[in-house]
Amino acid sequence: MKLLISNDDGIFAAGIRTLANTLAAKGHTVSVVCPDRERSATGHGITMHRPIRAERVTSVYREGIEAWACSGTPADCVKLALDALLESQPDCVLSGINHGANLGNDVLYSGTVSAAMEGLLEGIPSLAVSLASFTHLDFQPAANYACQLLPHLCQLAQPLLLNINIPAIANSKIKGIKVARLGVRRYQDLFEKRIDPREKTYYWLAGEVLEENDNEFLHGLPNSLNPDQNKDFMTRFITDVSAIKSGYITLTPLHYDLTAYNDLESLQNHLPELFFH
Repeated sequence: MKLLISNDDGIFAAGIRTLANTLAAKGHTVSVVCPDRERSATGHGITMHRPIRAERVTSVYREGIEAWACSGTPADCVKLALDALLESQPDCVLSGINHGANLGNDVLYSGTVSAAMEGLLEGIPSLAVSLASFTHLDFQPAANYACQLLPHLCQLAQPLLLNINIPAIANSKIKGIKVARLGVRRYQDLFEKRIDPREKTYYWLAGEVLEENDNEFLHGLPNSLNPDQNKDFMTRFITDVSAIKSGYITLTPLHYDLTAYNDLESLQNHLPELFFH
C-alpha cells in the first residue's frame, strides 16, 4: 500500500519514526510529511498569510522512505503532500504515533487527529494513532497494532477516520480492543501569570483533567432511539476515556460533519418564535 504519514510532534519525534519504519519494513511505500517542530494542540488550522516551506529530510528514517519537514501545521502538511509533494494519491493517511492520548473532546484541539481528518476530507481512509502516555517511550506495540488495523480500514464500505488510542501498559496486560464513543474531558484551566526578564507580563496555560460524566452524552444519541435503547447504546459503547482506564485499546470512528442533527427539527419549529417575537 502507498501510505502518507504525518503528526503534530514534529519530524524527529520517536512516535512517527517508529510508525513509518515499521510500515516500511512490512513492504508498504511510505512518505512522511510532518511539521519541522512540535505543533501540538493546533487543531485544524491552516496557513494562509505566509509561505509554507518543505525541505527533504534524509538519514532520519529507514532507507526508501521519502520524508519532508514542513513549516506549517499538521493539516498544512497533509494538504501540501496531497496537492504538491506526492506524485499520486495514497491509499491511506496515518497520523502519529502521538506522544499522549487523544480522547474525548480533545480531538477538537488535536493536531494529530486534524492531520488524519485532512485525509478524510479528500476521501482517503485515515488513521490517527496515539499512545496514552507522555512518559512511556515504547511506541512499537502501538505501531504493530496500527499495522494490523490498516488493511481492514481500507476495506470498509466508505472512507473513515479511525481514532485509535493504545494504553501505555505491557502488551500482556492489554485486555482487548473496544469500539468506543468519545468521552468528555473537562479541564480545570489555570493561566499562570508570569513576568519575563524585561518585566513584561505573560501567561502560561496549565490545567488539570477532570473526570468525565457519561450522562452528558445523551444529547448526541440518534433521535430514533427510545429511552431503553439509549441505555442499551450507552452500555454497548462505553467512552474512550473509560475504556483506556480499563486497559483496552480504543477505536472511535470520527467524521467532519459537526451538525447537531438531533436539534435540527427543534430549531426549525422554534424559528418563527426566535425571529418574530
